[in-house]
Formats: sequence, C-alpha cells, structure tokens
Amino acid sequence: MSPVATTTAIPASRLHGHHDRPSMVSVGTIIWLSSELMFFAALFAAYFTIRAVSPDLWAEQTDLLNVPFSTGNTIVLVLSSVTCQLGVFAAERGQVGRSGSIAYVGGWGLREWFCLTYVMGAIFIGGQALEYAELVHHGMTIPDSAYGTMFYLATGFHGLHVTGGLIAFLFVLGRTYVAKKFTHEQAVSAIVVSYYWHFVDVVWVALFATIYLIK
Repeated sequence: MSPVATTTAIPASRLHGHHDRPSMVSVGTIIWLSSELMFFAALFAAYFTIRAVSPDLWAEQTDLLNVPFSTGNTIVLVLSSVTCQLGVFAAERGQVGRSGSIAYVGGWGLREWFCLTYVMGAIFIGGQALEYAELVHHGMTIPDSAYGTMFYLATGFHGLHVTGGLIAFLFVLGRTYVAKKFTHEQAVSAIVVSYYWHFVDVVWVALFATIYLIK
C-alpha cells in the first residue's frame, strides 16, 4: 500500500500523528462541565427547598405551565442531541460536507448535521421565549413570587447555555469553511461542542421533569 493510500485511510480525527492520547481541550471541557453541573445542582437544591416551604404557591403556579407545549419543545432539543452526534460521527470519519443530494440524508456530513442541530436549538429557544411571554401575560414574573423567581432563574440560565451552544456551532461551522482542509483540531472542536450540547440536553431533561412533571 502506498503512503498516500495509508494517509487517506486515516480518519480526520486521527490525522497528524494518530492522536491516541486524550485531547487537553476535551479534558478541560469535561472538567468545566463538571463545575457547571454543580451550578445547576445548586439551582435544583434551591428549587426543592423553596418548594418545601411554599407547597400552596407551587400548586397554584404550576397550573399555569403549558406541559404539552413544553413537551414538544423538549422533544426537539433531545432530538438535536441525536443530530449533533451524527455530525460528530461524520467529523470522525473526515466527512465535512454531504456526498450527493441534500435530500440524501445518509450522505450528510458534519456541516449538514450541525446546521440541523443549530436550527433545532434555535426552535427550542424560540419556544421558550413564547412560553415566557405567555406566563408573563398570566402574571408570573420574577418579582411576583418565589416560584416565578426560581422558574425563570433555572430555565433562563439553561436558555443562556443553549444560546452559548448555538454560538459554538457557528464557530465550528465557520472554521470548516475558512480552513483549506479538515484537520484533527477541527474534529476535536466538533467533539467538544457535542459534549457541551449533550450536557445541556441532559440538564434540560432533568429541569423538565422537575418543573413540569413533578408538581
């Protein structure tokens, strides 16, 4: 086998020396996400603590929540984790763009899957904004009650994290267009963003169950 053939057979995620050791960027991201997990754990603790001393307020305010709408919004975000991971698989095999027609989903690359993930994340944020507007219309605001404060703090901070993820997707996608070739570093960037996105999704599932299902 010629040297050229050997090089092209190596996935982009392992180019330039077969990076067998864990990326420091990936390790650093995991450590940072661990600290973020502690932050959300504090929000959960505050939520359950205040709820324990104000059960009547919680019973009254949770009736204003639109559970079917939020369920649909949650499904969109959860499915975005699937499309994000499919983009990572494409990055690991070195496929940046699609092979064939846009209608042929099986030939999609990193760009197509990440673009779809971005759209789904934006839909989630839009849905959350609509829900906020509806709740404010019914009188649920941050200064109105302890429930309103905890609801907007928990979901709002999560929304900021989702927005941060959307910006990260734009960064990764932009690099694929600016760079002349797809490299190991770009693949690592895609993988690191996927770690963050999966984390955001898992946190939302926990928030959804806590706020919308456990009344």
